[in-house]
Amino acid sequence: MDARLNYFSDPTADKFLKHFMAAGKALKSSPLPTATQELVALRVSQINGCAVCIDMHTKEAAAAGETSARLHLVAAWREATVFTEAERAALELAEEGTRVADAAGGVSDEVWANAAKHYDQEQLTALVILVSFMNTANRLNIMTQQPAGNYELGQFH
Repeated sequence: MDARLNYFSDPTADKFLKHFMAAGKALKSSPLPTATQELVALRVSQINGCAVCIDMHTKEAAAAGETSARLHLVAAWREATVFTEAERAALELAEEGTRVADAAGGVSDEVWANAAKHYDQEQLTALVILVSFMNTANRLNIMTQQPAGNYELGQFH
């Protein structure tokens, strides 16, 4: 499978992606726990069907010490007992923030309040930006049919 566009050979994409990837690096250094970041990135990518990002975040999470059981259960986190209450709140916020077209009201007050019980202002900010960032990354990859399966740890960092 070949991608429709090669982002790394296009001057416009190259300029944009340098800034976009720098934003991603800034998120990595936020106070939002790394495990939460990877779980959220994976869940948003699952919802959107972005194979490239699923590949990347599964491998990055595993390298950071995430268990295979938790990685496999992200898609069914509501029924799984392996996630903390804080992680569950983040995953729920990520889902509602990703499925904005499905939920006309966007993120509900209840979901927001639950996330705010577990994360401070700076962490919530990072979480909101992460969900938005992942949705953008997913769309860039899906629209251009970027192939998945060959991601190597740290490739974009």
